[in-house]
Amino acid sequence: MRPAHIALAALVAAVWGVNFVVIEIGLDHFPPLLFSALRFLAAALPAVFLVGRPKVAWKWILGVGLVLGVAKFGLLFTGMDLGAPAGLSSLILQVQAVFTALFAFVALGERPGKVKIAGMAVALAGIGVAAVDEGASGPLAGFALCIAAAACWGVSNVLTRKASPPDALNFMVWVSTVPILPLLALSLVLEGPERDLEALRGLDWTGVGVIVYVAWITTVFGFGAWGWLLRRYPASSVAPFSLLVPVFGMSSAALFLGEGVSGLRWCAAALLVGGVALTSLAPARGAAGPAAPSGPPARSFEGQPKPGTEPAGAGGRSLSS
Repeated sequence: MRPAHIALAALVAAVWGVNFVVIEIGLDHFPPLLFSALRFLAAALPAVFLVGRPKVAWKWILGVGLVLGVAKFGLLFTGMDLGAPAGLSSLILQVQAVFTALFAFVALGERPGKVKIAGMAVALAGIGVAAVDEGASGPLAGFALCIAAAACWGVSNVLTRKASPPDALNFMVWVSTVPILPLLALSLVLEGPERDLEALRGLDWTGVGVIVYVAWITTVFGFGAWGWLLRRYPASSVAPFSLLVPVFGMSSAALFLGEGVSGLRWCAAALLVGGVALTSLAPARGAAGPAAPSGPPARSFEGQPKPGTEPAGAGGRSLSS
């Protein structure tokens, strides 16, 4: 990769990592489900009028929109609202690579080799260490919701792989239109119209800036740049940069939010990042389904995708928050 393109890949990883800090700030201004709905509303409009018609069947847009937009981000934002730290959340979500490999085996017949299985075991050991650390210092409910969000991300990666969208940005913008109404409805039911109205009436420049960042910087710029890189270089060259996301996430959370990083958390980070690297970079031994194109990998927003969709870990994993 050219130096300028290496810098761009690192910038996207930094944008996605810092995104977790921005989400934490946004949760001080909005209920989590309303915040997620506003994020997708801003990402979809006016971009949906600029990217052209969808390039894949609507069933894939609806499927990924519901699993990624409603389930994954609804669980992530709620988990962070319940107390899951920004830095830890950026780390935990990377276990999506393990879930993606498991679901790809079940749904696509992609048999993991010994290296990939070893990587999955190492990553799950990292989750165990992180759970011990969080159990001693924070709420396990938020931690559990972040793991559930990672599992939903894995499902959306497999759906995106099946869809094989030729244009990652077009796909993500149309996917962003799907979660808006379901998330607003869930917010009204679970968070209450009074809380939603209070948040909207109290909207200030910080709240606007947060929405702009998570929608336009993280989603539109991040996925657009990642897809551009994946169209020019092999996924094996681009995807490893996604492993920098928790590095930027944990360091920015420590810098801007004052989050401490215990010895156990550093151990969990080493195990998770190492395990995800093995899981993502080791090729599958065989696949029953069609191979994903060499475009952006299939996977989620904030954070990350597969060849042929959003940013992801190597081998078509996604990566976004």
